[in-house]
Amino acid sequence: MSSPVVSQGGAMPAGTSTSSPVAVKFTDLGLSEPLLRAVAETGYTIPTPIQAQGIPLVLKGGDLLAAAQTGTGKTAGFTLPILHRLMEKPLTPKNGRPRCLILVPTRELAAQVEESVRTYGKYVNLKSMVMFGGVNINPQYAALRGRVDILVATPGRLLDHVGQKTVDLSGVEILVLDEADRMLDMGFIRDIKKVIALVPKQRQNLLFSATFSDEIKLLANGLLNNPGCIEVARRNTPTELVQQSVHLVPQIHKKDLLAHLIRQHNWQQVLVFTRTKHGANKLAEKLLKDGIPAAAIHGNKSQAARTRALAQFKDSTLQVLVATDIAARGIDIDQLPQVVNFELPNVPEDYVHRIGRTGRAGSEGAAVSLVDAEEMGYLKDIERLIKRGIARVEVEGFVPPERPAGHLPERDERPQRQGRPGGGGQNRGQGRGQQSGRPGKPAATPPRSGSGGPKPAGPKPAVANPRGPRPAPASATGSPTPNRRESHNRPTAALFSPKGGKDR
Repeated sequence: MSSPVVSQGGAMPAGTSTSSPVAVKFTDLGLSEPLLRAVAETGYTIPTPIQAQGIPLVLKGGDLLAAAQTGTGKTAGFTLPILHRLMEKPLTPKNGRPRCLILVPTRELAAQVEESVRTYGKYVNLKSMVMFGGVNINPQYAALRGRVDILVATPGRLLDHVGQKTVDLSGVEILVLDEADRMLDMGFIRDIKKVIALVPKQRQNLLFSATFSDEIKLLANGLLNNPGCIEVARRNTPTELVQQSVHLVPQIHKKDLLAHLIRQHNWQQVLVFTRTKHGANKLAEKLLKDGIPAAAIHGNKSQAARTRALAQFKDSTLQVLVATDIAARGIDIDQLPQVVNFELPNVPEDYVHRIGRTGRAGSEGAAVSLVDAEEMGYLKDIERLIKRGIARVEVEGFVPPERPAGHLPERDERPQRQGRPGGGGQNRGQGRGQQSGRPGKPAATPPRSGSGGPKPAGPKPAVANPRGPRPAPASATGSPTPNRRESHNRPTAALFSPKGGKDR
């Protein structure tokens, strides 16, 4: 794959007039008047670096490989030139046969991208639709019986429609993979390959990713043809507009500390990340009990509930939104002031994606991480990735509540032991979304039903062998072989050596 680098520069939030490597306006990019009118109504006049560099390349019809951190305006960077190109070649549409296919990893991102298509294409005679799972499929059937120029879809639901022959991909002229790195992380590579096999070989390909990982380069080699290559920010670099800090706190006190911080700083719009769906639910319930309006969104929530919670959060009627990493993809709020990592992610790159939800569109933001001693390994991995330390800050005025005698912490209050708690990140990607336990290890086998309840403690009573005692088997050397049960009853302390830094 030949990848000529067009140019590089720091990320410039949309709507600002500084830091752009190319002093241009949207009116200089060659976009049609209806598109420029729609852009002007959004309040933007100066394109971000990825827009200034990417739009002219896409308008020329070439393939594009672009890396940009979240919040840099990449969605407009491909929707605007796509709308322009489809306008230039008006065709007699065929029902259910899109001309442009945009693949995204999550429902929220799909809805966001299609909303951008409608926003920028409001004065253009092109039709778009969004397609994802978790919702009633009948409205999608109805939409596909009409004209569809631009289809935004998640891979799974798209292939469901392909299997039912309700969508025809033979007319795709432009294929876009957005957040390609996340799609690979979520295991969509086989679905992506199936989709690529269904679209025409002669097409324009656009691949957008937060990183140029080895996996992304491999995918690009098989997909793109002599692409332009844009990287508008150093890989895995959080925006400088986000102030980062860490509060060291035991897991059992995190919920109380979060409620204290929200009240102390009068935070009115806070996005909180948890590692698990169960943890998100329990945290939202706790905040509600404390009188703080909160809701959780994750993969087990219905799409209607997720859409409702996100809408309330965007219009500030919901104070706290608790989300898992996957559900948070597509949350795009220009002036979101506060992000909290209730638990650190066990994949360092996800930290950059999380805090990138704030500090957007020229607004400053803050990202606070609540870190238990068991998560220090994750914190070191993150600091190594972003090449900077994160300030440890003590919280003034916080006194943890006393727990009743004999209190047992709930499941989400117990230390999370995914990956290496005290070491470096060789187990990245493993244990994603697990509640607890070491990655790759199955959970403890529950007791069999009908076993009559727990067995009494203490040694088993001796049972006489009617055939008499069995002699110990001899080894090859003639000495007795150690009893198998005894050989496994080694001191458990040996499994938890105090020497950190190794997989245990």
